[in-house]
Amino acid sequence: QLQLVESGGALVHSGGSLRLSCTASGFSLDHYAIGWFRQAPGKEREGISCISAFGGQTNYADSVAGRFTISKDNAKNTVHLQMNSLKPEDTAVYYCAAAYGSSWYHQPPSLTNDYEYDYWGQGTQVTVSS
Repeated sequence: QLQLVESGGALVHSGGSLRLSCTASGFSLDHYAIGWFRQAPGKEREGISCISAFGGQTNYADSVAGRFTISKDNAKNTVHLQMNSLKPEDTAVYYCAAAYGSSWYHQPPSLTNDYEYDYWGQGTQVTVSS
């Protein structure tokens, strides 16, 4: 069964850090670009970071640039999202998603094009208290 599983979500104080992980089972992430998305209550889903399949290109939304870092470990079939200087407005359910194909080897899909992603995880809750 093809599955993405997020982990690492927690309750943290403002200014704190968390590292989210996205692990694939049933398939290899070697040929997949990975995106991280989040959805806060009452808000639309927002693409916040993505990385190309080969790991050479990363993109960030303005809301997280300079604070979040995405990395891809194909050997461990895992993608991480390091989140620093967390703010209450970062509170959301965080999802990872995988986009398959050679189109994404060197350049990931746009953060606004969530329809490009083939598989989605169930999400992990991040809560940042003020």
